[in-house]
Amino acid sequence: QVQLVESGGGLVQAGGSLRLSCAASGSIFSINAMNWYRQAPGKQRELVASIISRNNRGTTNYADSVKGRFTISRDNADNTVYLQMNSLKSEDTAVYYCNMNIYINSLTRDDYWGKGTLVTVSS
Repeated sequence: QVQLVESGGGLVQAGGSLRLSCAASGSIFSINAMNWYRQAPGKQRELVASIISRNNRGTTNYADSVKGRFTISRDNADNTVYLQMNSLKSEDTAVYYCNMNIYINSLTRDDYWGKGTLVTVSS
């Protein structure tokens, strides 16, 4: 069984910063990719940032709306992914979800999700 636990959400003023963390635990053979999604009220869930973890590639991708403001990083030793969010805007208000594509053995891979952490940006 694999569990993802997010932390770091909260209330921040526009222009401020927050750092989200997501730690994976359980039967983990390796992690292929780590992602952050968000879902604002009344909107579909969207991919915010991703980082390839397997084989230490470290390739990152960002949604256009967060490029230059958000940074995704990971600690492979601790199976943890971070999202540093700077210059926050009211439109960044959403529930942020951690997602990881994890191998539980050399052949079996699946997607796992955290329960989400709320980020509220006040204008």
